[in-house]
Amino acid sequence: MVTAHDKPSSWRRQLLAWFDNSAGVAAADPDRVDWLRVVPFVAMHAACAAVLVVGVSDTAVIAAIGLYALRMFAVTGFYHRYFSHRAFKTSRAMQLLFAALGASAVQRGPLWWAAHHRHHHAHADRPTDAHSPRQHGFLWSHMGWFLTRANFPTKLELVPDLARFRELVWLDRFDAAVPALLAASLFAAGETLAALVPKSGTDGVQLLVWGFVVSTVAVWHATFAINSLAHVVGRRRFATRDDSRNNFGLALLTFGEGWHNNHHRYPSAARQGFRWWEIDVTYYALRALASLGLIWGLKPVPAEVRAGAQREVLS
Repeated sequence: MVTAHDKPSSWRRQLLAWFDNSAGVAAADPDRVDWLRVVPFVAMHAACAAVLVVGVSDTAVIAAIGLYALRMFAVTGFYHRYFSHRAFKTSRAMQLLFAALGASAVQRGPLWWAAHHRHHHAHADRPTDAHSPRQHGFLWSHMGWFLTRANFPTKLELVPDLARFRELVWLDRFDAAVPALLAASLFAAGETLAALVPKSGTDGVQLLVWGFVVSTVAVWHATFAINSLAHVVGRRRFATRDDSRNNFGLALLTFGEGWHNNHHRYPSAARQGFRWWEIDVTYYALRALASLGLIWGLKPVPAEVRAGAQREVLS
């Protein structure tokens, strides 16, 4: 039973968890949404309306698009294909850079992301899958599951290979650090441009709103749609045990993640577009990094996996 004396401590812990994940959250009602911790998530969406106040410029739009592309690639190539599935290898220094870039997308830390994704693949669309539309409904699978107390902690037992790196653990614990640095840098860059290059038509607040707020929310929902929409709408080439689908539109928005049925058929591959016409921008970028020697050992799709495709059906 929670007493009045306990409540201030719980609130302080929830507030501290915005900055330091080791603070944890209340253990009671694990499936309940932690509304206090949700405030920043809601505030980011509300802040998108600030575009009506700050206006728009070519510079701001270019920043928003560029940061969408960079951070989408960071999530798909690094958080997903590297940290979650170990689809290629790299050095420890590059691993840290990849983790920091992924953290800039404001989707929690690399260990938290990878642990939850590995759990998803082990239990896809079964009752214990936290973001299954079949089990919990579309909206919950899209953006409800990660707001609960149960899904706040990092499940370190699922990522022992990553938890041995202190720098990754630090990034995971203080996952707001990199986004805060990015936001501050955008504001400073905008103010500098306003002072030195007035023809840029931007300033600190405008660049912050477009480059950080709008871009982040766009990355969020494109990424979330893989958990929700890609398990509801699209074609099923492979008869996997889950509801995963290939969705061309999502593949374009997420740089290849929309080939989700392909991915669930063989999660370890660095490539998710199994056929030549299945556009997979993340894979092309990973190939470019491999050609520079920054990563290596990209895992291919085995021939027997490709040969085992069922007749494609529209669902």
